[in-house]
Amino acid sequence: MPAKKVLGMIDWGIGGIGIVKLIKEKLGNVPVIYLSDTGVTPYGKMNRDELAARLESVMDFMTTQDSTHIVMGCNAASSVIPCLKERSVPIKGVIEAAVACTARVHPERLGLIGGRQTVISGAYRRAFRRFGIKVHQRIAQPLSALIESGDVSSSELRTECKRILEPIKNSSHILLACTHYPAILPLLRECVSRPTFFIDPAPELVASLREWDLERGNGDTYLTTGDAGKMRAAAQAAFDWDTGNVTQVSI
Repeated sequence: MPAKKVLGMIDWGIGGIGIVKLIKEKLGNVPVIYLSDTGVTPYGKMNRDELAARLESVMDFMTTQDSTHIVMGCNAASSVIPCLKERSVPIKGVIEAAVACTARVHPERLGLIGGRQTVISGAYRRAFRRFGIKVHQRIAQPLSALIESGDVSSSELRTECKRILEPIKNSSHILLACTHYPAILPLLRECVSRPTFFIDPAPELVASLREWDLERGNGDTYLTTGDAGKMRAAAQAAFDWDTGNVTQVSI
């Protein structure tokens, strides 16, 4: 019999839950082994070498959990995929999908919001340069922390959104370069001064997973290096998603 193809997803927090939901909608009952690595410094705040080293350990752990195919459900993590050692486990990141779906529309004025590592890595700027697309990037690190706490509507969150989006509020398109941000899309739309199309790369990424012909069956596995109760509450508040049991692990 062919070997099973089991999907693992790595993220610092619950941003990738939005991708899990879309997998179920578009690909059917594909079980996911999901790791939220909130027990360490946010990936977006790590430098490239720190993040690559952490992801090597996380990848080793995920293979012990029988993951045969990995999605980096995090832009910061995706930015260091080229730095990771060669493995037999195929890896897909968010950035490739984000660039592909953005390049197709070739925005007149492209803005981008993302975590610190995502922005300073230059991964998006280099990729868009190949298509002749200029991008105005904004570091939006506070947003993911607030969403991770289950906050999708507070005055503090609204203030941060307005501050971050102010310099790019006249963009024709804004790329959501963090998987947490779709959880607050209605709020983001309120903070721009003209009709703006927000680009969520999750549909493009999920469509690309079809080529893996992943295992079908029942039962996701949710793991975290942080607080299991907080992960479950955040997933429910941000994405209206019940993870069920969450297991705390050490890596």
